[in-house]
Amino acid sequence: MTQLARRLGTKDAVAIGLGSMVGAGVFAAFGPAAVAVLPAGTGWALLGALALAALVAYANATSSAQLAAQYPVAGGTYVYGRERLGDWWGYLAGWGFVVGKTASCAAMALTFAAYAAPPGWERPVAAGAVVALAAVNYRGVTRTARLTRWIVALVLLSLATWTAVAWSDGHGASFGADGAATVSDGTGWSAAYGVLQAAGLLFFAFAGYARIATMGEEVRDPRRTIPRAILLALAGAVVVYAVVAVTLLGTLGLDGVAGTTAPLAVAVEDSAWAGTVVRVGAAAASLGALLALVAGIGRTSLAMAREGDLPRWSSAVHPRFRVPHRAEVALAVVVVVLVLAVDLRGAIGFSSVGVLLYYAVANAAAFTQTGTDRLYPRALQVFGLVACLVLVVTLPVAAVLAGACVFAAGLLVRWARLRRRAGQRRG
Repeated sequence: MTQLARRLGTKDAVAIGLGSMVGAGVFAAFGPAAVAVLPAGTGWALLGALALAALVAYANATSSAQLAAQYPVAGGTYVYGRERLGDWWGYLAGWGFVVGKTASCAAMALTFAAYAAPPGWERPVAAGAVVALAAVNYRGVTRTARLTRWIVALVLLSLATWTAVAWSDGHGASFGADGAATVSDGTGWSAAYGVLQAAGLLFFAFAGYARIATMGEEVRDPRRTIPRAILLALAGAVVVYAVVAVTLLGTLGLDGVAGTTAPLAVAVEDSAWAGTVVRVGAAAASLGALLALVAGIGRTSLAMAREGDLPRWSSAVHPRFRVPHRAEVALAVVVVVLVLAVDLRGAIGFSSVGVLLYYAVANAAAFTQTGTDRLYPRALQVFGLVACLVLVVTLPVAAVLAGACVFAAGLLVRWARLRRRAGQRRG
């Protein structure tokens, strides 16, 4: 079996994690989350949802770091689930990751085109972005990490500029209701449900640290590098999202954030040049997320193909560039078809279903680790597992139903394939 090359250091891994987390979600996730917390009638509920999402992400990140240190190979929780819980649990995690993140790739490409393409050209531009970034990944993981560093730097610079302009405008909106209570007079239960749903939607923004674990076969000194990189990337993302959330609530108020799909642009709409900065930052963030997604899905697909859970031809590693080139080309083809045929801008909920179930398996797998392989207390894994399951069932109903159908289809396909294989052995 051909192995991937260990070429990534801590800085490279942190950059890939940040590029995955500080992506299009920072420009798009706060609007839907604000709508979910409107029954609470206060902007503090949005900050509470963000804090809950970050806490769940931290629990999941420690589980991923602990597992990746013991199993520094490509595949992430697909591998961990198989090793610690059994083949079916690993398959469940891998299937959820590949399907959910493939939809996220299309959503990221469409988000990039929405900011960067002229009207009417969004889908062709999105398809072109997918092809271009797949080509970057094809040429090797060090090029992926290098480009991701530049993208992360550009996004952080644009967000810093946006924050300064937004506060200098002196809107000074209240963190309170700002009329939200007149939009939805919710009960205490509906307000709590809204906060949980918002946390599930915002969790979508924090899920990028999985990309570091899925690329564990390409990290130098993985036992030391992977845990450090995951926690550093998550800490950086939490700071960025907290600053953005406070700025949005301070300038627009809860109603203002909930009333638009592009709250960052609205917050600086009085400044033409700042609006341009936001558009450039959003486009770069979308490209960074898409770049890291393609790399992460390719590695999970590689691991599943090695075990026969995806077609084995996709387990090939390029002899020169040392990347899973067939898996990445296949992924690019599927995503191009999706961006040309389907509107996936509402994919955040669906993707969150897959990602939260993926991390539920990770927490359960980490709970079984013992001895020197245990880096964090089991209480974190118990909290992470329970929180993932709670957030899944509080996501929008349509997303939960779609996710249930996709997971059922994936399990059915594997069951049928195993039965056919068993019949061939008996024959």
